[in-house]
Amino acid sequence: MVDDDESVRRALGRLLKSAGYAAETFASAEDYLAREIFEGPICLVLDVRMPGLKGPALQEALEEHGACEQIVFITGHGDVPTATRAMKKGAVDFLTKPFDDEELIEAVKRALERSKEQLRKRRERREARRRIEKLTPREFEVLSFVVMGLLNKQIAAELHTAEKTIKVHRGRVMRKLGATSVPDLVHFSQRAGVSPARKPA
Repeated sequence: MVDDDESVRRALGRLLKSAGYAAETFASAEDYLAREIFEGPICLVLDVRMPGLKGPALQEALEEHGACEQIVFITGHGDVPTATRAMKKGAVDFLTKPFDDEELIEAVKRALERSKEQLRKRRERREARRRIEKLTPREFEVLSFVVMGLLNKQIAAELHTAEKTIKVHRGRVMRKLGATSVPDLVHFSQRAGVSPARKPA
């Protein structure tokens, strides 16, 4: 958690540890950014107003770097516009001090579940991209047309080649990606962030 008030850091650190969570505390956003990177799921309990880099600014900095932290904001000076902006940018919750201990614990639980899910999707995306990198440029072209829903005959016309050649490429794509059907290829491509080819005019 990040809060410039030492008494708040101590109290919340004890609360989180008593609930079974590993908790680290930081006095400023700058200290948090300088920490050793943790690869697992993270909930960041973050004060809104602090000297130096403010909580919302840290949220933006983490977002720019594609960080997996899920944020629960805490503040003694809550206002609706700040809370609205924070939630729109993906904060899990926005709690105004003094808040109920159970309320914070529940927010932390939700944040860790969301962070875990985000990490899972990120791992799947990396694995999907790793497999797609094994495709030749022509196999990648064929994949792009297949996920768009084109038949072998139509793909052959688009690529100015024989239909049987497309069948060969398509078979190789299926084997390399471990797919057994077109829906498999579509889901795989979505996980990897591959866009379908443009629909022919």
